[in-house]
This record gives sequence, C-alpha cells and structure tokens, in this order.
Amino acid sequence: MSAKALSTDCRAIFSPLLVAAALAGSPQAFAATAAVVKIDGSSTVYPITEAAAQEFQRIKLHEVHVNVGVSGTSAGLAKFCRGESDVASASRPILKKEIDDCSKTGVRFYEMPLAYDALTVVVNPQNSFVNTISVAELQKLWEPAAQGKVNTWKDVNPAWPAQKITLFAPGADSGSFESFTEVIVGTPKAARKDVSTAEDHDVLVERIAANKDALGYLGLSHYVDNQKRLKALAIGSGKAAVSPTVDNIRNGSYQPLSRPVFLYVSEKSLEKPAVKEYIDYLMKNAPRLVKETNSLPLPERAYAENLERIPAKKVGSVYGGENKARPRPVDMLKILDALMHGS
Repeated sequence: MSAKALSTDCRAIFSPLLVAAALAGSPQAFAATAAVVKIDGSSTVYPITEAAAQEFQRIKLHEVHVNVGVSGTSAGLAKFCRGESDVASASRPILKKEIDDCSKTGVRFYEMPLAYDALTVVVNPQNSFVNTISVAELQKLWEPAAQGKVNTWKDVNPAWPAQKITLFAPGADSGSFESFTEVIVGTPKAARKDVSTAEDHDVLVERIAANKDALGYLGLSHYVDNQKRLKALAIGSGKAAVSPTVDNIRNGSYQPLSRPVFLYVSEKSLEKPAVKEYIDYLMKNAPRLVKETNSLPLPERAYAENLERIPAKKVGSVYGGENKARPRPVDMLKILDALMHGS
C-alpha cells in the first residue's frame, strides 16, 4: 500500500474518533450532557430563584444548568401544567382552573410558599405632589371605564395638576397584574388598555424612571433595588395611609397589596436528582436568599415544612384553589398568619 493510500485510510478511520474526542471535551458537548432544571413564571419571584440558581450551579461545578424564565405567573403555570417545566414560580396562589389543568395532564405538585411581597405603587422621583394614593383613586385611574376619561393627575384628584399621566404595569400574563386588578378594580385582568406593559419588572423600572409623569406598580424587591430612581406611594388617605415597609407587610396593615409568593414543584420532576437537589438548596438557604434579593423571608419553619411535604406526599394546594387572582383581604390575613406561625 502506498504512503498516500495509508494516509487516506488513517484519516478515514481516525478522524471521526478525533472529532468525537475533541467534542467530548468542548463546552458545547458539556452543556449538552449537563442535567437541566426548568423554572418559569413570575418576574417577582425571579430574583430569588435566579440567585439560588447561580449559587447552585457554581456548587455543582456547572454540571447542572438551571434555566429560569419570566413568562409571568399565568403563562408559567400553564407551561407547568402541560409538563413543560419542573417548577412554576407564582406571585399568587394557583387557581382552581389551573389545578384542574394539571390534573388532566397528570401533573401532581407540591405547593411551597417562598416569601412575602407587596405590590408597590410608584411614581417618578421628580413627582413632588403625590405621596399617598387611596384605593378609590387607584380604581378611578385603572378601571376600564377610565380609558379616554381619566387622563390627567387632576382627573384623579382635583388637588393635583392637569398634567397627563402615563401608566405602566406588568403584562396580562403576570400574577402581579391579576392581583392588582382583582383588589383595586374588583375583577381580575379588568383594566384600561392604554397602558405601557412589560412582563419584566426591570423594564417597568426603566420606563417609570424616564418619565416624570409616570405611575405604575411592581414587586417590592424591584422598588427596593431602585429606590433612588423611583418613589413609592403610601396607600390610603391622609394619616391613615400605609407605606410598603417590612413591618407593615409582616403585620398585614399594608393592605390590600400584601401577598405571599409561591413555588409549585412537580412531583415527577423531583425524581430527577438535579431538581431535588436544587429545591433542597433553595429551601435550606431561602431566609438568606430572599433577604438578599430584597423580599421578605418567611419564618424558617415554613421552609422546613415545604421540604417535609415531599416525603409525606402532601401534594396539592393549601392556599389556592379559587378562581380568583388573589384571596380576599380577610383570607390573605389568614394566609399570612398561617405562614408566620406554621401552616
């Protein structure tokens, strides 16, 4: 056999082996073989689940990839009930319809309260004339009938100037949007349409900070992260107005916009070691992670109870199950009390 023929044969035999060996050590091949944990849902909960994901991936030497999406509570739960994700994050309890959807597809889940949050009504810091706003004024501004009629600050309150208001809100798939419209307007997802929306609360921050006549609402952590760029309004009238402080949220006086946020974890997905280990890590480190991401931690006992539900097979929802975006204020106080003192 000629040297040229031998060379050609060797390339034919060894080139695929060399390519395979090279690919096996490449980042692309490593990523393809890494275990994946899929999380999707609330942009309010995102900072917590993402912080846990970053730490967990480092500990696992990136042998596990945790993909955290922010499609919104409703969209995230819809994906979860179709079996497209391992974990759904939600800024409200799961609805009865969503429980039924999960049941139809055989998705059994564990409900895990994760933190306290408060929808925070904010304006641009250049706004010097609004420090408080009542629920009645918010309703007057946000209800569907307001479109085309309530356009200026003066239209909301005669003491305010006749400058046009620009409104900003989370998108229609957001649990924040559902919760806000439920308690302020009276019907979930009922709101005027001439509003600038975004599922990502960081986008809302940018838009409100750039418009001196802006008013919007978002999760507490996004306000705390941007206090120099936003101004939070107290909710109520006069001296009775209540600001979204840690104490006011914990004692339930910041109503009707206080709420717990949740994770919904697939029972089947917990059979995957990567998912089980991520949830363990998150719950065992939740008090620190929640605080570091500017939400309010639950008592440590609540996180222990979340993990105890798994071996006890306590699947299903304790706090959800109504076809409402948010429980009534009296029910919310019961939920907050249960989370504070043990569910």
